[in-house]
Amino acid sequence: MNTMTTTTTIGGTASAVPVLEATGVTMRFGGLVAVRSVDLTVGAGEIVGLIGPNGAGKTTFFNCLTGLYVPTEGRVSYRGGVLPPKPHLVTRAGVARTFQNIRLFPNMTVLENVLVGRHTRTKEGLWSALVRGPGFKRAEATSHERAMELLEFIGLAHKADHLSRNLPYGEQRKLEIARALASDPGLLLLDEPTAGMNPQETRAAEELIFAIRDQGIAILVIEHDMRFIFNLCDRVACLVQGEKLVEGTPEAVQGDERVVAAYLGTPFEGAPGAEEVAEVEAAEAHSATGTGGTTSPEGEAQ
Repeated sequence: MNTMTTTTTIGGTASAVPVLEATGVTMRFGGLVAVRSVDLTVGAGEIVGLIGPNGAGKTTFFNCLTGLYVPTEGRVSYRGGVLPPKPHLVTRAGVARTFQNIRLFPNMTVLENVLVGRHTRTKEGLWSALVRGPGFKRAEATSHERAMELLEFIGLAHKADHLSRNLPYGEQRKLEIARALASDPGLLLLDEPTAGMNPQETRAAEELIFAIRDQGIAILVIEHDMRFIFNLCDRVACLVQGEKLVEGTPEAVQGDERVVAAYLGTPFEGAPGAEEVAEVEAAEAHSATGTGGTTSPEGEAQ
């Protein structure tokens, strides 16, 4: 289990201001309440996990944090300042994210994808880009250098000129993280970073996330892989039906009966009997024959 010490200093001085503070966040779609009065903080140098069964409202909550949705109620602050309700302004403020469904530019190179992430940190305008003056050339050189540093960091510098669509799945996930890091965030939000990965890729993703944290970037992560999330995080919060059910250390949340019940979908006293177990095993065997079909991680409801 992860036993790292949480960093609570910024610039060498103690800080009580969290990197992220969500207070009373509620999101309604018509008569449906997808997220209800959720409070959550992420401190400096901290990795916080967000778990919950499908349909719990995790990605909706992420979208409220990153400006894709404007919360019906509540407030989202980054380092004490309320975040503007526009994704590009949230990114410029210092919050970057990845998505459950990989959103790379498939016909652009690995390097070009990372350079796209630099646009919020460059001040050169359209006219400068058109005439390619000294200011633009300096900014371009700086962006290229930073992008290559990030590719080296994630282990893809040797594939800088490859088209992103030709990368293996795990490397595409890494590239999306590198593109998010290109905006120099203080907070990184990861939406199911290990979805679809094999055990070796998952382990590499874990090491990468720890390395990002060690660079002073706070992290909030959604993940279905419980072993991964409980090993990774300082704190874990569980959402159920849009509400925060419990929050605490990985050990406390992992042993909370309410969390187990939420994932099983049945009360503890209603444990499945032998006949129910046999039905599940038969369904799994039927699916394994290829006649039942499969569902991709991208197809899972959030």
